[in-house]
Amino acid sequence: MHGTLPNFDIENGLALLTETEAGQRPSREAAEEAVRTLIRWAGDDPGREGLVDTPARVARAYAEWFAGYDQDPADILQRTFEEVGGYDDVVALRGIPFESWCEHHMATIRGTVDIGYLPRDRVVGISKLSRVVDAFARRLQVQERMTAEIADTIQKALNPRGVGVIVKATHACMASRGVRKHGVSMVTSRMLGVFRDEPATRQEFLAALARAEA
Repeated sequence: MHGTLPNFDIENGLALLTETEAGQRPSREAAEEAVRTLIRWAGDDPGREGLVDTPARVARAYAEWFAGYDQDPADILQRTFEEVGGYDDVVALRGIPFESWCEHHMATIRGTVDIGYLPRDRVVGISKLSRVVDAFARRLQVQERMTAEIADTIQKALNPRGVGVIVKATHACMASRGVRKHGVSMVTSRMLGVFRDEPATRQEFLAALARAEA
């Protein structure tokens, strides 16, 4: 009835998957059946008219929401430009919207990302920075890790003098369950290179974001 369950690590509370189970993505049919199971568990009938097509719709939605697993963020930043007319000041992109899902409750995380970097000898198209955000956001996430992943990827791909990433987001897992506190934003940041080591450069980045907001 319930299928074969994985072994369980009682001490750490972790399911122990076999190599096959861990490395193989289930079929679309298996995903849809899992949705039917959740509908029944919630107390409804997956066979009734309003729900009969829901499993297929959910599977299609998941393919879109979690498309980041099929993307390599580093590849997005491969094409760079060196002809920048000697520009050597901070490049800042403010307010990149994103939607992600927390890995603890699979509830939504919605917010914005501010990115800044100080070029050494090359820059990247600004749309690519937005795509990097989406590649990491469209996965099961925690905000702290996503912030670090974005900054570290930009640093490694562009080798700038410094990178700054600030993420501000609201978490549905806090607003719709548990403590049920609405309107609470979480702010995380990661500063690398001169943005971490030189307060004046970090302040220049923050001032650029403030000017963009005004």
